[in-house]
Amino acid sequence: MNEPRLPQHNFSLELFPPKTDAGMEKLQNSVARLRRLEPRYFSVTYGAGGSTQERTLETVEWLCGQGIETAPHLSCIGSSRDQVRAILAHYLAKNIDRIVALRGDMPSGMGAAGDFPHANDLVEFIRMETGHRFRIAVAAYPEFHPQAPDAASDLRNFKRKVQAGADEAITQYFYSPDAYFRFVDECRALGIDIPIVPGIMPIYNYTQLARFSDVCGAEIPRWIRRRLQGFGDDVDSIRAFGVEVVTELCRKLLDQGAPGLHFYTMNQSGVIEKIWNDLKLSES
Repeated sequence: MNEPRLPQHNFSLELFPPKTDAGMEKLQNSVARLRRLEPRYFSVTYGAGGSTQERTLETVEWLCGQGIETAPHLSCIGSSRDQVRAILAHYLAKNIDRIVALRGDMPSGMGAAGDFPHANDLVEFIRMETGHRFRIAVAAYPEFHPQAPDAASDLRNFKRKVQAGADEAITQYFYSPDAYFRFVDECRALGIDIPIVPGIMPIYNYTQLARFSDVCGAEIPRWIRRRLQGFGDDVDSIRAFGVEVVTELCRKLLDQGAPGLHFYTMNQSGVIEKIWNDLKLSES
């Protein structure tokens, strides 16, 4: 499979905005270590309905102040055009040129979707307001969005985001490389030619991973679940096994043509550093 390539492999790291000052200190310590890996950029998530908007802006501004290329997430559900326009203007003023454009989840108690019911509406609006001043990444789901009625509908929805002006996609995490490559092949058959960067979730904690996966529809293969369950509360064994599994997954993805990797760090550094160095990504 010939995957469209960026000028070089695109390795990036995702952070979430901490809710407390102690959490911010932890994030800053992790970033001090992770930036030595020389990722292409850090992305920063954005809560449902903009629920972490202030913390997202604070985190983004701190990263920019460190001279780190940053891609803020922007979720549109429940937002108005004026709200999104103001956020875009703020980012442009900070010389930010990347955005991860997402629909986001409807917060509990919110009755209306706002001016942007779908992510393609947001992408189209960003292009209309700012032209090509932002490189826009959107989400993709190799194992299909949990709310999609079927695989074909999910692919059509993804194509709409691309046609609205997306430059690249970052996938939901997965542990089956076959799921990713089949998804990419199906996208290419539909004429979708943007880079599709695999999202990578290191394994830190089995209970947490199982909970996340049940919500987002990411499949944990049975053999991985059973091995993780067998470790019980042995955190060191869980992480050692997780590093082995995820490193091999990443190696297969890169060897077979993936254009890069996007790691969900959970604001931690140790496991990411181990996988990154084992793969020699800084030399790619």
